[in-house]
Amino acid sequence: ITGLDPIRFGLLFERFLNPERVSMPDFDIDFCQDRRDEVIAYVRQRHGADKVAQIITFGSFLARGVMRNVGRVLEMPLGQVDKLAKLVPQNPAAPVSLKQAIESEPRLKEAAAEPRVAKMLQIAQTLEGLYSNASTHAAGIVIGDRPLEELVPLYRDPKSDMPATQFNMKWVEQAGLVKFDFLGLKTLTIIANCLKLLKKRGISLD
Repeated sequence: ITGLDPIRFGLLFERFLNPERVSMPDFDIDFCQDRRDEVIAYVRQRHGADKVAQIITFGSFLARGVMRNVGRVLEMPLGQVDKLAKLVPQNPAAPVSLKQAIESEPRLKEAAAEPRVAKMLQIAQTLEGLYSNASTHAAGIVIGDRPLEELVPLYRDPKSDMPATQFNMKWVEQAGLVKFDFLGLKTLTIIANCLKLLKKRGISLD
């Protein structure tokens, strides 16, 4: 991205055309949390509701979650499964696999001597990493130049009136769509609230 002021020179899109960049550009735009929905509603009204969609994300079974799910299906005592699941180290940045946890945690190895626990761990390792649910990307929106159903398959979340793409963010780019991240930032909401409160005291800031 170049250091030019895009607004001064009318270069709203050209600044992203950097020959060294391999992937499609994406636009990160920050808004006050409270008014993010208004911005999305405006974009849908401006470009057409059939041309705007959220982006799907897929949740997958991680070690702790898959143990709890399999334990429930095998009708194991909730407390026992919970205790075992908590033996798996929690590291969101680099999730620990169940196999690694069993190798590094002697108490898990010990518990696996019980046939039912061994069965649960074996099934859980088979399912670990598989997709478990679909939801929508926290910020990502795509805007097409034609109805999106002509470009990508769509999915409708029962809890939302807005469709989502059936391709995740990696694949919508390859389908030729540009991703816009409409981020609702708490910090901007706090600043907006401060300005409102100051205005009540007769102090108006730029």
